[in-house]
Amino acid sequence: MKVQTGLPSRGPAGLIFFAEFTPCPTYFFMKYIFVTGGVISSLGKGLTAASLGALLECRGLKVRIQKFDPYLNVDPGTMSPYQHGEVYVLNDGAETDLDLGHYERFTSGVLSRLNSLSSGQVYETVIQKERRGDYLGKTVQVIPHITNEIKDRILKGGDGVDVLITEIGGTTGDIEGLPFLEALRQFQHDAGRENVVFLHCTLVPFIKAAGELKTKPSQQSVAKLREIGIQPDLLVCRTDRPIGEENRQKLSLYCNVGLDAVFECRDVEHSIYELPMQLAEQRIDDVVVKRLGLQCGPIDIAPWREIVRRLLEPKYRVRVGVVGKYIELQDAYKSVYESIVHGGIANEAAVEIVRIDAEDLETKGTAQLEGLDGILVPGGFGNRGIEGKIIAARFARERKIPFYGLCLGMQITVIEFARHVLGLKEAHSTEFNPQTPDPVIHLMESQKSVVTKGGTMRLGQFDCALTPGSKSRAAYGQDLIQERHRHRFEYNDAYRSKLEAAGLIVGGTNPQSGLVEIVEVQDHPFMVGVQYHPEFQSKPNRPHPLFAAFIKAAVVKSQSSC
Repeated sequence: MKVQTGLPSRGPAGLIFFAEFTPCPTYFFMKYIFVTGGVISSLGKGLTAASLGALLECRGLKVRIQKFDPYLNVDPGTMSPYQHGEVYVLNDGAETDLDLGHYERFTSGVLSRLNSLSSGQVYETVIQKERRGDYLGKTVQVIPHITNEIKDRILKGGDGVDVLITEIGGTTGDIEGLPFLEALRQFQHDAGRENVVFLHCTLVPFIKAAGELKTKPSQQSVAKLREIGIQPDLLVCRTDRPIGEENRQKLSLYCNVGLDAVFECRDVEHSIYELPMQLAEQRIDDVVVKRLGLQCGPIDIAPWREIVRRLLEPKYRVRVGVVGKYIELQDAYKSVYESIVHGGIANEAAVEIVRIDAEDLETKGTAQLEGLDGILVPGGFGNRGIEGKIIAARFARERKIPFYGLCLGMQITVIEFARHVLGLKEAHSTEFNPQTPDPVIHLMESQKSVVTKGGTMRLGQFDCALTPGSKSRAAYGQDLIQERHRHRFEYNDAYRSKLEAAGLIVGGTNPQSGLVEIVEVQDHPFMVGVQYHPEFQSKPNRPHPLFAAFIKAAVVKSQSSC
């Protein structure tokens, strides 16, 4: 059904459809949860959305989560990690916000580009439609054209599930986010109040001088949301201590939210994987299920209890160094850090992550690498810190310390081996030295004509056929795998025979192109480099096989040192 007039019309089941807004069939049966935030950013909206999704899955519901970001960038692909943290890549090659990593780690859903939307994408799409004449000469406006585009993405992002959770980035009141909130207001009107829940995350700060928690920021945040026409159904209060019954009653009264729908979200003591249990103890899932009239079974939180038990009661302890150039930023390697933790969960090992600035290894020597049970070099771009990463790889190879290279880390493995085992002293990647006489890593032919940066790399899921007898084949336990990629430069096959003869074997290749995906140092407990990003497919309840194998090797190293 598509309405061409500028006036609302009544559709099936009494739903209202606005001009040029096309609902899909699932529109009539799905339930929607919209997550907003107020007062400040970084309140944990993404983790709250992910945890709620996990709890609803524990009740047997099929859940999907999506993220709407108000910034004008088309996607985070060209943004600096200092601005936006890591770029999280999906199977279909979409470069997305790191919150989608939380969504996939906490739930079983596999996300696509339909689950990530920015203002840049919305305005780009609307302008393209206007240029094609799709609007038949009408004046193009925020309402209804921008808001309709946003509503359409809500529908497409949740096709085929019971519950769609949509997180709105930024803070309530931001000018960039107003079209998104207006679209949500309209969507609730279209879909029916009984099918939509608004969850608002806000801050309840403790003022040390006054010696008390303050609810006024939350009150003001909700008031701002209500000015836009949205009344939150649930309030999730970020706090560093219990808010107490008196504050809950005050928030309930002034924010017009039921007392049973005011939840506290305290800073977790050990791990973010405690959060689903913390919210389950407050019965947030019961409130949501009742509010939406969902038919589902009782909650089974046992899998999350086991994850937390393994984190709190480890049998082993290991120290793993992560050598990078954005090491001071927690979010720059977010998925890598979480995947290391997952590897620890698989081996019942507590992992102390030691962050090492690659440039420090160039100027201060290798003292920081001493005493480590494993070394990991993550992906990245640019020349800064490259020699420090090569130093780390050489240290791990010569000292027989378990080493794991991801994407650029794999290329570092090849460069280091070519220089110090093959004796090709000027071996390098043409990314960092276009004039190198031995380009063991070089630019893919398909990339040589690329001019624009956004979305033009080798992106998304590709096959990898594993080499029989390799450590990688043993870890995965199967012959063919699929992994996510984000890179431009590749292993130079012209050097393959020399490198393999010297002991750097190929552990896996892409069966369609023949491109090398995995390298392994033969005479080493565990020295593996992968051209892809395995951290994007690791979950706490399903650790990635290579991360699990890497941490297992680190445990063996730790035990042998005792």
